[in-house]
Amino acid sequence: MKKITIIAALAAVAMSFNASAQIQKGNVFVGGNFADLNLGLDNPSVFSLNLTPKAAWFIEDNIALGGYVNFGLETTKHAPTTTSYGVGALGRYYTGKDIEVLKHGRIFAEATAGFGGVNVSQGGGKTNGLNLSVGPGFAYFITPNIGLETLLKYNGLVGFGNATSQNNIGLSFGLQIYLPGQSTGRKVKGDYNN
Repeated sequence: MKKITIIAALAAVAMSFNASAQIQKGNVFVGGNFADLNLGLDNPSVFSLNLTPKAAWFIEDNIALGGYVNFGLETTKHAPTTTSYGVGALGRYYTGKDIEVLKHGRIFAEATAGFGGVNVSQGGGKTNGLNLSVGPGFAYFITPNIGLETLLKYNGLVGFGNATSQNNIGLSFGLQIYLPGQSTGRKVKGDYNN
């Protein structure tokens, strides 16, 4: 038991020395956001889910560029099924300082642009075309490399189909894993251990 305690203590100390800035130039984040997760247990039974995997590279400290893929599904017994999809580019800008109340939290803004669509089965209509979104978010780093986040975004879809546009505001929750990239050998203000 004593050996396990010593090993655990050494591992915790080693991890604290290896922590580096998550949002530093050269690093990468991968993960995704989850929205509209709903599983109805009564009649009518409803199931809905919206998944958005993401990956981005930090081209500068606090600035990341990358891409996303989106898939959404909403189905109800004896009703049309709604399917949404999208693929495109994303950009993020993180504030330069930790939030004072939550030492390891960062506010960010995210914008996306790409191709997307919403299709409703049984002749319910469709819209396919340019998909744009923008909004603020908050990331809380539970470890130096894992961030839990929430994101409030305006989503707009403009194109062709039965309806030429669709707009909504969505709240999503996600998990991002921040992977170290090329080492620059410099200390960045905002490191996890500050």
